[in-house]
Amino acid sequence: MMVRVKWIRLGLLLMAGVCASSQPAAVQKIWTAFGDLTQAQTTHKKLKYVFTEAEVNEYLQHARVVNPRPGLDRMTVQLLPGNYVSTVTVIDFDLVEQSRPGTVPVLLRPVLSGKREIRLDVRVNAVNGLGTYSVEKAYFENVRIPAFVVEKMIQAVAARQREKFDLSKPLPLPFGLRSIVTGAHFMTMEN
Repeated sequence: MMVRVKWIRLGLLLMAGVCASSQPAAVQKIWTAFGDLTQAQTTHKKLKYVFTEAEVNEYLQHARVVNPRPGLDRMTVQLLPGNYVSTVTVIDFDLVEQSRPGTVPVLLRPVLSGKREIRLDVRVNAVNGLGTYSVEKAYFENVRIPAFVVEKMIQAVAARQREKFDLSKPLPLPFGLRSIVTGAHFMTMEN
């Protein structure tokens, strides 16, 4: 598992170097932080970074283009105090099903088709190098969905990603990060 994570990190850093000249300033800032954090893992240098909500959203937009996820049409976040993150995601469920048949349950295909907006409010807990989350509120278009249903859906989709995420367990934070804290329209990361 750790070897695969290291190869993913190395691939991301190499891709960052190749694409550096064409990246927006916010993306360059975040990639620089990732590079510094990777180096700090061997030197044990303590680092702290603050990113604005706008920088995070610009990075997410760029990452979606550089490392496409089938069906992910758009994603934006709103960073709030107390590690509360509000997201708006537009998913093309037809493309999701086309790229990975069986991802959308047969019974839900009439509803989960075409481009649909999903809003999630999550509480993130990222301390001591491990991250977890809990869904506080969830909406499919304008209909509220029970949080536990959405958590199960997220776990099912995450398990089908290339990285095979198991979100039922705490995940190691990338790049040697020890904590991530959100405030009003910003986030702080420390190793």
